[in-house]
Amino acid sequence: MPANKRKAFLLAILALLFIAVLFSPPDKVYPELNPAPWENMPISVYIDDKNIPPHYSPSYRVQVEKALEYWSSGGSGKLGYIPEFEIVEEDNADILIMWVENLQKDAGVPEGVAGFARPYEVNGRYERVEIVLEVGNYQGYSWRQYGDANMREIAKHEIGHALGLGHSTDRNDIMFPTYDQKDDINPLLVQKTLPLIIAGILLGLALVFYHGGGWLHSRKKRERLEEDIFGEKDK
Repeated sequence: MPANKRKAFLLAILALLFIAVLFSPPDKVYPELNPAPWENMPISVYIDDKNIPPHYSPSYRVQVEKALEYWSSGGSGKLGYIPEFEIVEEDNADILIMWVENLQKDAGVPEGVAGFARPYEVNGRYERVEIVLEVGNYQGYSWRQYGDANMREIAKHEIGHALGLGHSTDRNDIMFPTYDQKDDINPLLVQKTLPLIIAGILLGLALVFYHGGGWLHSRKKRERLEEDIFGEKDK
């Protein structure tokens, strides 16, 4: 290959490499708010299920407990330590978790924010973190309550902030600043209608057995009539 063509070829390769680097997607950044926020272990947690909004579901506490288990089991793998939690009944705990009806309406936060964590920091350590979760949000003009799966994911995200993690740019990470709508099942509606659902199932089973038993009874009666009229069938 002539020298001038070789030089042009190398320049073209360098230009392509430069363009590839310039327009390549950025690395998935995972900033830490505080790499070692807690001096004490275990971290005490108070879940306020007494001062609750009208549409609070008792199943939400269970979802918060599952979110705590998620992080104490390693979580997203981004923490530099394994947190230990102790759920207490005193509201002066290290982490306080509470609910409001709707953050946009009750706290004036931007639309789409489903929870927030507010740390109080002294000398580089968290003295206390308050986590506020909403029980529902507006979709257009209608208000919709969160299902248990959504509440669990929101709680995981906010507890991640309380453990010192910032937002991730990875959409698959729990610390990405949004949540996927994993269910539309209103837990309060399920609790209210569960007895009716069970009663409906039992009624359906009763009807099946009743009609099944009636069909067997009619068949045996028909067979007896056939035997009386036509005689016993040959075996």
